[in-house]
Amino acid sequence: MMLMKKSLTSLLPVLMLSILAACGRSASDTAESTPIAESLPATSGTQTNAEAGQSSHSILIAYFTMPESDGVDAVASASRVVTDDEILGNTQFIAQAIQSTLGGDLFAIETVQDYPGAHDDLLDFAENEQDEQMKPELATHVDNMENYDVIFLGYPNWWADMPMPLYSFLEEYDLSGKRIIPFVTHDGSRFSRTIRTIEELQPDATLVSEGFNVSRNNIVEAEGDVSEWALGLDL
Repeated sequence: MMLMKKSLTSLLPVLMLSILAACGRSASDTAESTPIAESLPATSGTQTNAEAGQSSHSILIAYFTMPESDGVDAVASASRVVTDDEILGNTQFIAQAIQSTLGGDLFAIETVQDYPGAHDDLLDFAENEQDEQMKPELATHVDNMENYDVIFLGYPNWWADMPMPLYSFLEEYDLSGKRIIPFVTHDGSRFSRTIRTIEELQPDATLVSEGFNVSRNNIVEAEGDVSEWALGLDL
């Protein structure tokens, strides 16, 4: 009996060490196999989240785009880009490039009414809409605008002005205290007077006048320029 007690006494420390080692391996294996969930803010409408942490600001990238239906590529229809078998409007392409660089949420400004897809018909429709100062009803809305402090605002230059859906958007929200950064796609006229118009519609916002402009003929090659410009804003 004494020998058995001595043997058991000598084995106890070894057994305890084995149990502790096994527990340690189990805890380590569990930690390595459990994914860490990333918390992203909720979205509404057509907003989509980029990866968090690329900027210290809460960024919204709002844009209006109108890819024409005639033609088959960016050359035949200069209002759109075909990339990875996906058709994107020019302004949408630039908006996505900004998001890839800085993060933020994309928001497509869409209207209840439909716009013509053919180039000439679209030009005529846009000219008449501007002449009549018809501000179309929006189909998409930002439910949490108060959460953003930087608003990138993108649009094509139509007849030396913003498309009328931009007027609807800027009149729907009070962007006081926010920083507005415009970007535009054009056919040679750059911003025209649209920056001044944004300033008039949102007088209490801080407007960054050094916006990004790109000719519709250079959209496909503009991604690197967009990234360089966006990083230079030091957001």
